[in-house]
Amino acid sequence: MGVKCLRSLLEDYSQIYRDIHFRDSKLLVDGTNLAHHLYRRANLDQNHGGEYLAFQTKVQAFFKTLEYCRIKAYVVLDGGSGGRDSKRDTRMGAIKTLLQKFPNALIGKKVGIYPRFITTVFEQTLSNNKVDRVRCFGKADGQLAALAREWCCPVLSGDTDFYIYDLLAGVLPLDHFQWDSEETSQGRTDIPCKLYTTSSFCNAFKIHRQLLPLFASLANDNIKLQRINWHRFLPADRNRKSKKAAYLEDLLSWLQARADQTTEDILRALMAFLDMSQQAQTEVQTAILEYRLPSSSLRGFFTEGAAPSLPAEMLSWVPVWVRASLARGDLGANILDCDVLLNRRKILRIQVEHSDLQSSNLTSRPIRQVMYGLLLGQRGGEVVEWDRDGLKLDRVEVRPLVQGAAQRLRLDSLPQVDAAVRLQVCLETLGVEEKTLEGVPADLRLPVAVTCYWLRWASPEPTLLKALLMVMVQGELNRRTGGTTGGHHDTKHTTQQLPDRVMAHSFNQWQACLYDASQLNLLLCKPLPEPHYAWLYQGRLVHWRQKQLQEREPEVIVQGDQFRTLYMRLLGVVIQPDPWANRRAGGPEAQLRASMEHLHLNTQDDEEEELGGAAGLDQGSDRPRVTVRTRYRTKDRKDRSRNPELWRKQEREGWFFNQCQACLKDASQLNLLFCKPLPEPHYAGLYQGRLVHRRQKQLQEREPEEILHDPRFRRLYRRLLEAVNQSDPGAKRRAGGPEAQLGARMEHLHLNTQDEEEEEEDLGGAAGLDQGSDGPWVEVKSRRRKQ
Repeated sequence: MGVKCLRSLLEDYSQIYRDIHFRDSKLLVDGTNLAHHLYRRANLDQNHGGEYLAFQTKVQAFFKTLEYCRIKAYVVLDGGSGGRDSKRDTRMGAIKTLLQKFPNALIGKKVGIYPRFITTVFEQTLSNNKVDRVRCFGKADGQLAALAREWCCPVLSGDTDFYIYDLLAGVLPLDHFQWDSEETSQGRTDIPCKLYTTSSFCNAFKIHRQLLPLFASLANDNIKLQRINWHRFLPADRNRKSKKAAYLEDLLSWLQARADQTTEDILRALMAFLDMSQQAQTEVQTAILEYRLPSSSLRGFFTEGAAPSLPAEMLSWVPVWVRASLARGDLGANILDCDVLLNRRKILRIQVEHSDLQSSNLTSRPIRQVMYGLLLGQRGGEVVEWDRDGLKLDRVEVRPLVQGAAQRLRLDSLPQVDAAVRLQVCLETLGVEEKTLEGVPADLRLPVAVTCYWLRWASPEPTLLKALLMVMVQGELNRRTGGTTGGHHDTKHTTQQLPDRVMAHSFNQWQACLYDASQLNLLLCKPLPEPHYAWLYQGRLVHWRQKQLQEREPEVIVQGDQFRTLYMRLLGVVIQPDPWANRRAGGPEAQLRASMEHLHLNTQDDEEEELGGAAGLDQGSDRPRVTVRTRYRTKDRKDRSRNPELWRKQEREGWFFNQCQACLKDASQLNLLFCKPLPEPHYAGLYQGRLVHRRQKQLQEREPEEILHDPRFRRLYRRLLEAVNQSDPGAKRRAGGPEAQLGARMEHLHLNTQDEEEEEEDLGGAAGLDQGSDGPWVEVKSRRRKQ
């Protein structure tokens, strides 16, 4: 994360920098830092989900300029977070700070919440342009600095940690690297920039170079020493030059007075008069050690292709094939997260979205559960995910899933597993059959499968399918022909457009699903071709398309036979019934049949008069819907986000009993039409709404015979149970019936839910309200309490 305010201090002491013209040299690039720097400096969208194609163009131009100046770039990327608690605290603190900026982001301000696929698009662009790159395991700073020292070449970065490492060739700060203002002199082109060296810094502040790690450690946010007034230890006539970094300037002045002492002597004296806690002492010493450079393991990769070494504690966890794939960039940065493997915890990234709704990461949680299962195997234990809950950071325990075809996979032998099995695991997770994707362009199969998943799992219901598919199809066709999507012509009306909160939230859910599915696909060694991410999604354009769809159809907005053909093909795929509803590994054991597949529950806060009340929320919906309107309390919405599986079961319990009554109603009409071949039942005694829900709650703890002890009840109950449990003899030959019947293995469908604080639930209305009713019964009333 760097040394806080050090960049501001250097701006006030600008003489530390040296102006140079850079060319004809090796250059080690901090890739993760450069990706975010280029996106920010290009002033690209941060509030609508990203402008990836414009970002790709900027990355291409940057490396083309380096090549033109005969600069050989070697890009080093981070490979996930480290496992230390201090690193976790730093990341969580940064996310909490961003969460407080949500209101500003929702009115169009850029607050540093970057789109999800920045690093992915950056890496794909490097690969397409044949730029040498390597991914480290965990933070790359130490390995990058060690290689820079061995090669005696500068580092390009904006991370002030590199200002502390003892690098002879120095650091080229990104903010002063004027790559887009290259100059030509005597037939040679170079890049104006500034050079930083530790020797120049130490000369300016008259301290020994060996004290720099101590200086950085004492200035570290993770070590609670910031409240120390270093100025009180200085002579009264000492004046400050820096206002923003006065704390650092005072600390450097204090160290200057001890320039003749060693680091150990200064640290012992510091511990004595500050009465530092043992924890603070340990943190300072650990931070100092981080600036000691190891021998670089990256040199072997760039010269011989050898995978970089792993931390000692990870050697027994990570197979050889994984190390090589990670280094080459074939595995995403966050797949082999040290924090997940060692500490079973994961800090999820946030996006600009409706803060009153549940985090968009919740939608893709089942995908991450499968990935956790593949990484952790049968070792048991849950993974703690830290995610947004409103404007706070909250923890949720998530169970890894090892089910279905995934049970046959082991991390150490994944590449040797048949490709069909790996594909089956990927498609089972997304709930899509392979034949469904026939006719879909190869590089769109993963996004289309993810879109099918998104339509089933997203909440609120995604009604933005047409706009999403339009941009996806435009991007694919323009990629083939060399056109542009999201350029001036496409986005000229969107420059001042503010993000719609509900719309942004739904598209964030789609990106979360695509991101986690892409990571799973990489871990499974790409059973589905990797998409061209830069062409898939353009944030401001997709928002603008959704507004256009309120007045016109897609074929009117974007004309052309190729567009119409591909658009209709993709639309037909994603609105097909869910083929994995009853057998999806890790999914709910029971799903409504194909005839009920389009049942949606649109929920919203108490503050809205109608559910789905946001303007245009259901504009352009591509599917017929049966809407059951309910109004939940805010605390109930939070309960849903903490336990989505339980919430879904609670909703389906009401549907199940409604289906029973609907079937009985229609069967009774058929029976009457055939002149009562079966005796007509006494409907008033068949069903009591509140009673049947109460019995369902009791059945979670006791058997039926324990609830009612009457022998007559026991005999008749068992007789009926035996009758309904028999397999269906006419399932395969019944004329006019549904083509697919639920198998005998699904006959014991139970949706057991419990409201712990309320003795009874008003499901089905007041007692006796619907008893003996002859009309269709569609109203679902529910009252939720905190779980």
